[in-house]
Amino acid sequence: MEQSSQINKEIGERIREARQSKNMSQQELATKANVSLPHISEIENGKQTMKLLTFVRIIEALQVSADAILRADVPCVNQIYQSELAEIISDCSPAEIRSLMKIIPELKQTMRSNSVIE
Repeated sequence: MEQSSQINKEIGERIREARQSKNMSQQELATKANVSLPHISEIENGKQTMKLLTFVRIIEALQVSADAILRADVPCVNQIYQSELAEIISDCSPAEIRSLMKIIPELKQTMRSNSVIE
């Protein structure tokens, strides 16, 4: 049971991160996924195991890959992240890209030195 509980917690955290990255409230996610607000809260806090249908509704509402939520450290998920990053910068000007190229290594170093990345 311990491993199952840890997996629920990790998946819940990834769902929360995906929701927050979309500037979506729990209520908005609950409405879009046709899931109750308390259930969304319990899932995000790792207190509840989801049925497959609930999971599908949530990832569709968030417009994220199931792989990104279930197995964030799988190599193909890294490719998804790289594609998402490329999409984010696709409409940037050359000056914006240069600025981001300066900021990203500094941010990465800060995250690593503060143990933000697992």
